[in-house]
Amino acid sequence: MQLPSELKELSRLNYQRLTEKHPVILSWPASLKQQLEYVLGLSDFLFEVLMRDEQLCEAFPSMIQSKSRESGYRQQLQQALSAETDETLGELLLRRLRNREMFYIAWRDFLADWSLQESLSHLSELAEALIFETYQWQYSLCCQLWGTPVNQAGEAQPMLIIGMGKLGGGELNFSSDIDLIFAYPENGETAGTRRSLANAQFFTRLGQRIIKSLDQQTAEGFCYRVDMRLRPFGDSGPLVMSFAALEDYYQEQGRDWERYAMVKARVMGREMYPCYQELRQMLRPFVFRRYIDFSAIQSLRRMKSMIQSEVRRRGLVNNIKLGAGGIREIEFIVQSFQLIRGGREPSLRKRGLLETLDAVLELDLLGTTEVDHLRDAYLFLRRLENLLQALADKQTQTLPDDEISQQRLVTALEMESWEILLQTVHSHMDRVHRVFGTLIGHEEENEETPVEPVYQELWDMADRPEVVADILQKDLSFATESNIADALLQFKSELAKKTLGPRGREVMNHLMPKVFQTVFNHPDAQFGFPRVLYLLQRIATRTTYLELLDEHPAALAQLTRLCTASPMISEQLARYPILLDELLDPHQLYHPIPLDEYRVELRDFLARIPQDDMEQQMEGLRQFKQICLLRIAAADIAEVLPVMKVSDHLTYLAEAIVEAVVNQAWEQLKEKYGEPTHLRQRNGKGFAVIGYGKVGGWELGYNSDLDLVFMHDCPADVYTDGQKEIDGRQFYLRLAQRIIHIFSARTPSGILYEVDMRLRPSGASGLLVTPVSAFAEYQHQEAWTWEHQALVRARMIYGDELLAEAFMETRHQVLSLARDESVLKQEVIDMREKMRQHLSEKKPGRFMIKQDRGGITDIEFLAQYLVLCYSNRYPELARWSDNVRIFESLMHVGLMSQEQMLALTRAYTTMRDQIHRRNLLNLDADVSQEKLSAEREAVIQAWQQWLV
Repeated sequence: MQLPSELKELSRLNYQRLTEKHPVILSWPASLKQQLEYVLGLSDFLFEVLMRDEQLCEAFPSMIQSKSRESGYRQQLQQALSAETDETLGELLLRRLRNREMFYIAWRDFLADWSLQESLSHLSELAEALIFETYQWQYSLCCQLWGTPVNQAGEAQPMLIIGMGKLGGGELNFSSDIDLIFAYPENGETAGTRRSLANAQFFTRLGQRIIKSLDQQTAEGFCYRVDMRLRPFGDSGPLVMSFAALEDYYQEQGRDWERYAMVKARVMGREMYPCYQELRQMLRPFVFRRYIDFSAIQSLRRMKSMIQSEVRRRGLVNNIKLGAGGIREIEFIVQSFQLIRGGREPSLRKRGLLETLDAVLELDLLGTTEVDHLRDAYLFLRRLENLLQALADKQTQTLPDDEISQQRLVTALEMESWEILLQTVHSHMDRVHRVFGTLIGHEEENEETPVEPVYQELWDMADRPEVVADILQKDLSFATESNIADALLQFKSELAKKTLGPRGREVMNHLMPKVFQTVFNHPDAQFGFPRVLYLLQRIATRTTYLELLDEHPAALAQLTRLCTASPMISEQLARYPILLDELLDPHQLYHPIPLDEYRVELRDFLARIPQDDMEQQMEGLRQFKQICLLRIAAADIAEVLPVMKVSDHLTYLAEAIVEAVVNQAWEQLKEKYGEPTHLRQRNGKGFAVIGYGKVGGWELGYNSDLDLVFMHDCPADVYTDGQKEIDGRQFYLRLAQRIIHIFSARTPSGILYEVDMRLRPSGASGLLVTPVSAFAEYQHQEAWTWEHQALVRARMIYGDELLAEAFMETRHQVLSLARDESVLKQEVIDMREKMRQHLSEKKPGRFMIKQDRGGITDIEFLAQYLVLCYSNRYPELARWSDNVRIFESLMHVGLMSQEQMLALTRAYTTMRDQIHRRNLLNLDADVSQEKLSAEREAVIQAWQQWLV
């Protein structure tokens, strides 16, 4: 038990500081002091806990006599919390006990004084005790405040806390988050106090208090980071659900990754086992199918692919959990057997990985050698993970770069050197990855087509202009004046200046002939070739992406097709290479997310990012948007989606992002200030986002910004309920500011959307967020006609039902006002002329699709005029906010002929389609004067009929 010289001095200084502060340590037995000197060189966490806790210094010699402490955790906590009514003191007790017991566990880990299984068991039992005793304590306090929750029969209702992941499997790691789901058996109300609460409300408050007790950072630290994102609907779902609601969700909407998560689910607290059986029986058919379910393999492949994308995105190197052959792959292998065969084989329904691996061997699903490799790798990597995290109580699975941390791990694992430790890690991970590749494999790929020698020669000679010109002209039949030779010579020249490293150059040399063959077989290679080279230039130093294209011919083919069709897409891929992962699955690439799934997919996407990492959450929003834009554009190019559907997808994507941004901003403010108190007796946030213009009319384009107005219904005398109390309306102002910041902040993936707030009441000088009553008053008394025109294309895209009703009522009333037809007509014409003068950008011989006479804006103004003019007589005209359905409504009430309605609709959709096409080509929204002449004529005729 010797420390190397580098760590001895650190240990000596720590020991000196410690004994000066807590002289009681000098009375420890000599053997224990010797062990202390050893571990002080290995762990900052152990040193910091002792420095902070004098009572631990006194108690530890007797604590360490015990070879197992897990059976006493619950009793210790019960005694400490039973008489405690002060939450602050209770949270202090929780943290002190947690730190003391974690100290004991880390001590024995560093001394290799017990098995990995004993360590994991203690960590899991400690977490369960802290969670469940916190629940018991807070349940009692909540019952005193609000009564006891009961069902219809008057029976008291508990709340079940379901531990997921490693907590559920009894394999928690040292600095792990805890993934929880809260549930209760039946609905009802509280009894025993003057004012009752619905059970759902009681348990929501209880759940919030439990999370705060465990998660909140104090001077003593925190117990655990609590992650609730595995619950139904993720962050946007209710915090607690009844058994019936859970069953409905998993039967109707449960997703493959939720099956995977549920394999390890376990209720906290043995007392709850009888109550949990009912819920477990409900969920079993969802998790374990009665038949052998080979579809699970594809789901696991997809999840693994997403994890690999995450590793690439975050630049994770030497990650023993997420890297190839890491802990996650071992878990995938074992859980694939559980998901595929667990419905038929009860022995595969166990939660622990090692016991399930034993069942896999007994059932002869894997050979003895493979099982041994998986078990050995798991034991080694999990021990390494625990030691790595116990260095400083940090949640990390990435091997350290600094020499001190490396030396500490080498010493604790009794290795000879860091190089040997790395070799051992890679040896274990390579064996695991081989099993993983054989069993689960990767996304299906096309067989590689042999590369023709001419393309290899072209790359080898790409720095010799005369040879390149000769090959292109004679062998590949490209004209000498084509831009291909110049693009290739410049690419090779620029590449020579980059630091690729041996592996990067090897991959590039292997990849480029494939690129040439793929691109030159495309009929429009002269357009696609420079764009593909531009992208490769941008990612040349990122070997992982070059390997992706080298190993997946299908991805390279999709890249060529998309870059050739659209410079917008090629620039997007070059700017954000993480999008290249989307090319692996052509079926998914050309089939965008179903319209009603954007919210769910975004929740799932963000669930992989730590909730408290705001920068990564903001980055995640941008990456999700880019991935979706790529899929929509790909489907557009492939003509899978007509123009109306393209806009629908872009609009539903924007709405999902708006909801996520509001939720993120809300959570950030709620943590600081609490919530406005007028929300206590209702669901929702008392906040709404109104979309105007293109988002209001379901007509977003690829480059559209968002015209938004924010509203709230907070009374003037309301304050927030957090520790830092502020005025309710001030809270909503800060919420609006935070939302705009999340949209407009520039991260590595750019901004999210340009947000235009100028359509709010009083424009740029008005309040950033408007009370509902003030919005209605402004629209009725102060708004100009052009603002009423804008209101035609407005709808609520996020918000509570109460605000939705209030907004719709105001909109309908304002649009249906009786107006003087001649005055209205003149005001609309004047505004149209003013816009044309300010915005029209004349190009000789070109038709500007938006602003020229007979263009998009004329169609929009015509629709707005007719709604404002006739909604007083025909209220149904005020229903829709998109132009196509407005024209249909005008036909249904008899104001417009079917012929004119179809002509205007055709003109509108055709022009929008042209704008979409030109967006994809990075071109301005103008076409030759001769184009769209029939469509323009139909618009001009309608304008003359109604507005002249």
